[in-house]
Amino acid sequence: MVILTGVSGFIGSCFLTILNESGFNRDVVVVDDFYKLYKDKNTDGKAVREWMHRDIFLDWFEKSSQKVDAVVHLGARTDTTLMDWTIFESLNLGYSKRIWNVCAEKEIPLIYASSAATYGDGSLGFNDHHEGIVQLKPLNPYGDSKHQFDLWALAQEKKPPFWIGCKFFNVYGPNEYHKGRMASVVFHTFHQIRSTGKMKLFKSHRPDFADGHQSRDFIYIRDILDMLLFFLNNPETDNGIYNFGTGKARTFLDLAGSTFEALGLKSNIEFVETPEDIRDTYQYFTEATMDKMRKAGYTKEFWSLEDGITDYVQNYLISEKYF
Repeated sequence: MVILTGVSGFIGSCFLTILNESGFNRDVVVVDDFYKLYKDKNTDGKAVREWMHRDIFLDWFEKSSQKVDAVVHLGARTDTTLMDWTIFESLNLGYSKRIWNVCAEKEIPLIYASSAATYGDGSLGFNDHHEGIVQLKPLNPYGDSKHQFDLWALAQEKKPPFWIGCKFFNVYGPNEYHKGRMASVVFHTFHQIRSTGKMKLFKSHRPDFADGHQSRDFIYIRDILDMLLFFLNNPETDNGIYNFGTGKARTFLDLAGSTFEALGLKSNIEFVETPEDIRDTYQYFTEATMDKMRKAGYTKEFWSLEDGITDYVQNYLISEKYF
């Protein structure tokens, strides 16, 4: 049996599909806040053993004697604009510590979601080797909650028999319809083009970056799912924190141009001021170092930005299809 938290979310719901396709049909216990009905379409028609609300899961997990093969903990509060630390402390930090402790006590493998937001402004690089993690300075409470858990996990003497922390970079793909402002740039670009015929990109407020040349390590959801499944199926891999990116930064101009092309339209881009509420914490460049992932044995080639956007736009966004 596999336990999957955050199942109603973007990555979690897609990973449930992969688990179903991989033979984990009625052998998955899924966890989330199931009062959020606007996420229901993410999990429609998918096979699970049991649906469990996050408020009762921890008590059940601590007391349960059922055999659990692994926990994939993807549930979290992910709003990068929310400044209330107490929410992140409860849902991202305290909740994750309790899951870790049960996995350590019962010797259950654990895969959990960290974030590239832990790297802050990127001035210290994007290296996932453990010795440099303590120096990182996230730019918002969300990133700090993920960072604090990474530090706590590394400091524990009692650990699960196998554990992986996943520093997700800029993930895009189907099943993010519910995310609103926090949805990927690809999602917003598609809808802005469809409604206005053009795309507004942020101007640069740094002299070393031209407008539209702010860059991210954009990674298609299918690559994220492949890497999660790789670790789930290879518990002999070295424990630790890994980057989940492509290792290749691409500009927002590249992204916008690829979205126009996927729609069969000519590019029409306008540059606007970066909102003041995010200007001081805005990342201008992210690019995962992927040597550790490759050394672990993951050999698949990543989707290119162009191919990922084409698949997402033409096979999901246009028809509002779910994965």
